[in-house]
Amino acid sequence: MREFWVSSGHHLTRRAGNGELEVTDELLLAFLARPELNAPADACSAESELRAALLNSPRRPVSNDEIAKLEDSDARVNWAIMVAFRDRLLEAKTIEGAYLNLIRCGPAGTPPLLINHLVHLILRNALDGCDDPHVLRAGELLFRKQCVSYGTGTPLLADAETIDVLKEAAICSPLDAILGRDAIVNLDILSDTNAWSYWSRSDAFTMVLNIGSDPRARQGLAQVVSTWIEHLLHVDLDVLPIDAIEDGACRNVLGLDAEATRIGHALWNGETLTSGEITRILALFRLTFVDGHERVWKGVPHPIYVLLAATPDDIVHVSPHNLILELSAISRLNSIEQEFEHG
Repeated sequence: MREFWVSSGHHLTRRAGNGELEVTDELLLAFLARPELNAPADACSAESELRAALLNSPRRPVSNDEIAKLEDSDARVNWAIMVAFRDRLLEAKTIEGAYLNLIRCGPAGTPPLLINHLVHLILRNALDGCDDPHVLRAGELLFRKQCVSYGTGTPLLADAETIDVLKEAAICSPLDAILGRDAIVNLDILSDTNAWSYWSRSDAFTMVLNIGSDPRARQGLAQVVSTWIEHLLHVDLDVLPIDAIEDGACRNVLGLDAEATRIGHALWNGETLTSGEITRILALFRLTFVDGHERVWKGVPHPIYVLLAATPDDIVHVSPHNLILELSAISRLNSIEQEFEHG
């Protein structure tokens, strides 16, 4: 089996009987070794002792008094955040359980960076055994912000952080600068001829996804969406790429990102989209439940349409939490409607 996304830390954990990832000491140590927690040479003894004690015993309880003794204010904040995050992981016992708790009950000060790391890790677990680079590259959208380029006449997605690095390093040639070409021209677009190379650079995030004209890109994202929901909510469903919304009423629209959510709400309210908004819709999917699972979700009477869209400044920032929270909200809304209809 080919390895991918080693940076997720998947190799530091193990599966529980239900397929979820257990919170291991090795994984906790990786979190505790983050650079934000490195004690500088002039750190107080309390900070050095706390760090050493946790690296020796990562499940060791930490009191508020211990953190209050740290002299550096930034160190107190960083350690308070990490200890609270660690405690939520330990309480949940699995990564999936901790993630669901964080998005349903509120992050309570947990930085988006740490929640995003959980998404990376959970999706790596859910896609374990996947041998399709198009699916895996599409999966990066759930935990890596993307830049959109229309320079080739079709929307292309490139990792935003990678693009920033290219720009800062001035890798773009003088000719690129003169012609106004963006940094995406220096990256490979995923295709049949180079798909084999994805495995050796899956953690470099240097491949471009042709979301506009390569059907495998949209099919890959559809598989990622269904895998993500099925893994976390334990339901069976179909997610298929489509060209247009078939239900004129457009009752159930779920956005993969904030812009798509805004556009979806406009459609739900019967508003007419501007040409710019239509252009920024990058992909459209139809979600339906199968194998009787529609009963679990209160018999949702209409298909759910899933949108992916770019912001006006050509950024795609998927929020995988929407797939869980908004799906539950749609279920509750339809349940209320059905109860009302049946008196």
